[in-house]
Amino acid sequence: MTDAQPGRPTENAMRRALKRARDGVALDTAEAAVLLQARGEQLRDLSASAARVRDAGLEAAGRPGVITYSKKVFIPLTRLCRDRCHYCTFVTVPGKLRREGHGMYLSPDEVVEVARQGAALGCKEALFTLGDRPEDRWPEAREWLDAHGYDDTLAYVRAMAIRVLEETGLLPHLNPGVMSWTDLQRLKPVAPSLGMMLETTATRLWSEPGGPHHGSPDKEPAVRLRVLEDAGRSNVPFTTGVLIGIGESYEERADALFQLRRIQRQYQSIQEVIVQNFRAKPDTAMRAMPDAELEELAACIAVARHILGPAARIQAPPNLVDSEYALIVGAGIDDWGGVSPLTPDHVNPERPWPHIDQLAERTRESGFELRERLTVYPEFIARGEPWLDPRLLPHVRALADPATGLAREDALPKGLPWQEPDEGFTASGRTDLHSTIDTQGRTGDRRADFDAVYGDWEALREQAAPGMVPQRIDSDVREALAQAADDPTRLSDDQALALLHADGPALDALCSLADDLRRASVGDEVTYIVTRNINFTNVCYTGCRFCAFAQRRTDADAYTLSLDQVADRAAQAWEVGATEVCMQGGIHPDLPGTAYFDIARAVKERVPGMHVHAFSPMEVVNGASRTGLSIRDWLTAAKEAGLDSIPGTAAEILDDEVRWVLTKGKLPAADWIEVVKTAHELGLRSSSTMMYGHVDQPRHWLGHFRTLAAIQQETGGFTEFVTLPFIHTNAPVYLAGIARPGPTTRDNRAVTAMARVLLHPHITNIQTSWVKLGAEGAAEMLRSGANDLGGTLMEETISRMAGSRYGSYRSIEDLRAIATLAGRPAKPRTTLYGEVPAERIAAAEASDGHLPELLPLAD
Repeated sequence: MTDAQPGRPTENAMRRALKRARDGVALDTAEAAVLLQARGEQLRDLSASAARVRDAGLEAAGRPGVITYSKKVFIPLTRLCRDRCHYCTFVTVPGKLRREGHGMYLSPDEVVEVARQGAALGCKEALFTLGDRPEDRWPEAREWLDAHGYDDTLAYVRAMAIRVLEETGLLPHLNPGVMSWTDLQRLKPVAPSLGMMLETTATRLWSEPGGPHHGSPDKEPAVRLRVLEDAGRSNVPFTTGVLIGIGESYEERADALFQLRRIQRQYQSIQEVIVQNFRAKPDTAMRAMPDAELEELAACIAVARHILGPAARIQAPPNLVDSEYALIVGAGIDDWGGVSPLTPDHVNPERPWPHIDQLAERTRESGFELRERLTVYPEFIARGEPWLDPRLLPHVRALADPATGLAREDALPKGLPWQEPDEGFTASGRTDLHSTIDTQGRTGDRRADFDAVYGDWEALREQAAPGMVPQRIDSDVREALAQAADDPTRLSDDQALALLHADGPALDALCSLADDLRRASVGDEVTYIVTRNINFTNVCYTGCRFCAFAQRRTDADAYTLSLDQVADRAAQAWEVGATEVCMQGGIHPDLPGTAYFDIARAVKERVPGMHVHAFSPMEVVNGASRTGLSIRDWLTAAKEAGLDSIPGTAAEILDDEVRWVLTKGKLPAADWIEVVKTAHELGLRSSSTMMYGHVDQPRHWLGHFRTLAAIQQETGGFTEFVTLPFIHTNAPVYLAGIARPGPTTRDNRAVTAMARVLLHPHITNIQTSWVKLGAEGAAEMLRSGANDLGGTLMEETISRMAGSRYGSYRSIEDLRAIATLAGRPAKPRTTLYGEVPAERIAAAEASDGHLPELLPLAD
């Protein structure tokens, strides 16, 4: 046996790893690190097995023997950046731009002119490249944006993408750097694909002085991985990749590839992986660093192919391979990336693009045909919703070959309007679901795309495992009870957790204590509201794994109400004494961001006195993203349209550890908090909620309560806290064998009691749900600290679709009976817990018990 050279694997280790690659056995990180060092004959062996994997993937994709590229123009929107990468020549400083006669950003006319020239040459992609958030570092950038009316760089990116679509027909591919979840929602409607290189997962290259990414906040690997995950959650076709040779070890290089595989497995959102070799450039801190050799590049491509598998699209930039096309093709690529006949590679300006005819010939020499694709890959065009925004479909279809999803090479782009779909509020589908859900039930127990829309169930099962069985703790419950009785605001986290785990006599004592605290805070009256739920659509592609309400537009139970139907239902509710309509719906891809304003306005015009309690924080973010407005501006406009308060739903558990198991694409906890705080600041009060009993643990409940209490101390905007026990029966996450079958009776009592204790004295109204618990269960919660029963509802579709057995309507007499079960009187209230006008009380009393006959609507 030959000893390994310093830092080199032994021959035996290389032989074993090569054999596993040839045999198609899954590699681990150590084996991948060995194979990354293959050279010479070993590299040829590795490349041959990688090429077989690539060829199988192309065969499965229906394009055997095809290597693709995108014909593009490069639009360097700004060369300013807040980061300081030690190898970058793209980024510059304001003074240099001024000396060269350039603005801080390309002007709109400059952007459109580059795109227009590209369109004339048959280009179909407009690649927007720019530095990360330059306004955070450079006052000149901030001044330019202010002078031109843009809140931030991404607002300018969005605006220019729309102009390119409308004036040239080129498809934008946006590379604006690190993006938040909310940023992705803003940009997805204006670009068929987005991108950001992962580069490396070697944190030390960012954290240690002298590292290539030191001083660059956007190059922290954890931040960049979060962007890739958020893109997956948001159903964004995303381009990413690795940059090799910047100081990372082979193990770190392998780890980056395995991280990409993990994300792709979970979300299926990575449309291509670029493997790019470092090239040293003069006038940079890393000018003396040796270039990554081409055999090193080829080995990384081959290892990437083995790790990522046959379905991955793997790319190498053709201008960085020094004419070694056969070596790179042989290693397993199936794409050359974007090639421009017009603009240089602004990131590597010293390396011109090859002519497309030359690239086609060199590709043909390796046994492959070069075919043009669009910026969004054929697989994502075939998937359709929710991967492509409806506003982009006409632009993509104008350039895509309907048979292959590749580019129509003879097509010349032309501008098309970027606009909301024409459908808008057109009544469709099972619009009587609000009533027939109680008589006929749902058509099936799951939507038709169950296996695709929620992500990879097996990966999710591994992620959720820690939350499957609540952990028990050994703490002094008696001491905690004594503290809660003396001063609940001084409960420590350990004491609160002890109480959240209480059972038997200790739980009885806790519920009694909470009931006493309720009596001291709000008295004995059990409040309720005469309200109607109006769920205006259940078409949604967000991918919430707990939700049995959401449907594809083609599913048998899918529906959308017209504006007239919404207004009619509100008018009917007013006739029978309602003071409120509660309106929420799915995130329907065809409804514009202004649809929410139209809904509120339609109700107010028909019933001016009705309180409009509507639009969860998820809907608020959706509306803001679609309109391009800030959260504050969107809420202001909604308030002007008639919105009076918002439901604090979409909270689930305000801990992203749990949220990313429960939902694929819903807003992160921080964004939920931003929405409710902003609403409160604008005078729009909200409820607060918690859904529990799925993959959560008591520690998550505690964190949720602490978060709500802190918000309330800051804003005072919450009207109530609503307990939402998880209904498991038809919930996808339960059907997939991941979630528990809802909370136990013990859980319900403990959560209700601790809501009273931990939110005291900040949120004084604690609501229980008769829809989810039934009359007896709700009465038990009234004896455990709750003081409110919610509403009559009149229709309720969300819980009933999930499998709730307790109907969609309770009369006033029914609600009073529940209060009586708890030994308490009942009293009507308004949304904001005010006194109900006598006229409303009389109308409600006169119609009580007859609602099912009065309310169904004919289409």
